[in-house]
Amino acid sequence: MTKQTHPTDSDSDSHRGSEGRRATAHPEPARSVPDALAHLDVLVSGASVAGPAIAFWLSRQGARVTVVEKAPALREGGFAVDFRGPVHRAVLTRMGIWDELHRIQTDMGRQTIVGADDSERVDLPAYLMSGDVEVFRGDLCALLHERTKDSVAYVFGDSIASLTETATGVDVTFDHGAPRTFDLVVGADGLHSNTRRLAFGDESRYLRFFDYYIAGFDMPNHLGLDRTARLYTEPGRTAMISNYDGTPERAGAAVVFHSEQLAFDRRDVAQQKRIIAEKLRGMAWPHVRQILDALDATDDLYFDAIAQVHIGRLSEGRVVLLGDAGHGATMGGIGTGTALVSAYVLAGELVAAHGDHRAAFAAYEAEITEYAKGCQKLSGNAGPFFAPPTERRIRSRDRMYRVLGSRFVAGFFKRITEKAASNLALKDYGLAGESGPTAGLNLQP
Repeated sequence: MTKQTHPTDSDSDSHRGSEGRRATAHPEPARSVPDALAHLDVLVSGASVAGPAIAFWLSRQGARVTVVEKAPALREGGFAVDFRGPVHRAVLTRMGIWDELHRIQTDMGRQTIVGADDSERVDLPAYLMSGDVEVFRGDLCALLHERTKDSVAYVFGDSIASLTETATGVDVTFDHGAPRTFDLVVGADGLHSNTRRLAFGDESRYLRFFDYYIAGFDMPNHLGLDRTARLYTEPGRTAMISNYDGTPERAGAAVVFHSEQLAFDRRDVAQQKRIIAEKLRGMAWPHVRQILDALDATDDLYFDAIAQVHIGRLSEGRVVLLGDAGHGATMGGIGTGTALVSAYVLAGELVAAHGDHRAAFAAYEAEITEYAKGCQKLSGNAGPFFAPPTERRIRSRDRMYRVLGSRFVAGFFKRITEKAASNLALKDYGLAGESGPTAGLNLQP
C-alpha cells in the first residue's frame, strides 16, 4: 500500500544571500529563474532530511520532483540534531527556516554524569553540546515536509527495486508502484542506502565499523527530568536517560556499548532488543531496570552500529548520493547540517550547469567532498567518548568534562568543533526561492 500526495503550483520569493570563509566582497550572482530546471524529472529516495532538502531546492527551480520513502509515513521523534557555525546558518537562512528552528528548538539544559549510586559527579553545560540551535530530527523532517508538500510528490510505503540507466534517463522499478523513467535519481536514503546498493554495490564495500553500537527509544519520565539528562558509564557501556522537550511524562533512553561486529536482521526488532538487553544486564545503576522495561515495551526502537560511509565518488551516471548515503556517520559527525549544506550545493551546481548532470555532479563532488569528510572525522571517537573501554579512560573523560565546565575553555572547545562545520566557502548560486540576505554571515566565528 502506498500513500501519495500530489504537487500543486506554488509561488516562491527570490532573495539573494552570500557566504564565505572571510569578509570578502562577492560579485552579484546570476539570478536563477523559477523554471531553470523545468526540463528535469527527478526521483529522490528518502524522506528524512536530505531528501526533502534537495526536493525543496529543486522544486523551486522548476524541476518535477518525486520523493519515495519506504516508511508508511514521516518518522517522528528520533535523536536531537544541532546546527553550528556560519555555513549552517547561511543555508538555513536561505531556506527560510532559521527562525522557525529556534521556535521548535529543544532548549536542552545540563547533562550530568552520575555514579552507580546516582550521585552527581560532573555536569556538562548545555551551551557546549547543543550548537547554535538544536531540534528533534522528527520535528525537522516535519518542517521540511510542510515546506515542500505542495510542490513535491511524496510516495510513502514504497522503495526503489531496480535502476537501469539508458542514454536519456533512468528506468526505475518500485516494490509496489508502476515503473517510471526519470532524468536523475538522488539517493538520500541514509547510512544503509538502498540507492547506493543498487547503483554502487553492497554496503560492505563502503561502511566502516567503529566497534560500538547505539540504541535509542522512548521511556516514561520516572526521574521527573525537565530538559536535562543523566548518564552512567561502566567500561565499554553507557546508559542515559534524557528529557529534551520538557514533556513531564516522557523521556528518552540511549545506550552505547562496545562490541565486536554483530550479525543481526535489521528487520527483526525482537532480536535487536535481546542484544541490547544482554549488553545492559548487570549494570549497577539502579535506573537500568526502568530502561530495560522500556526497551521491552517500545515499538519504536533505533539500533545501529557506529559507522561511517567511505566511498570514492558520489555519483554514478545519472545517480548521485546525498547526505548520509554518501558520507554518513552514525553519530557525532554533524551529518544533518552537512546534508542540508550538500543539498544546497547540489541544487546550485545543477542550476549553474543548466541541468547537465555530468558537469553538475562533478562540480558538486569537488565542492562538498573535502567539507563532508572533515565533518565526518569528528564522529570517529564518538563511541569511546560516550563509553570509554576502561575505568582509567572513564576517569580521564570525566576530568575533561570538568575542565569544559569553564566557560572560557568551553568556548574555545566550541570554536574547535565549529571549525569543520564552517570550513566551506559557500557559493551564492542565486537560487529561486532563497529567503533573506545572508551577507552578514560571512565571517569565521
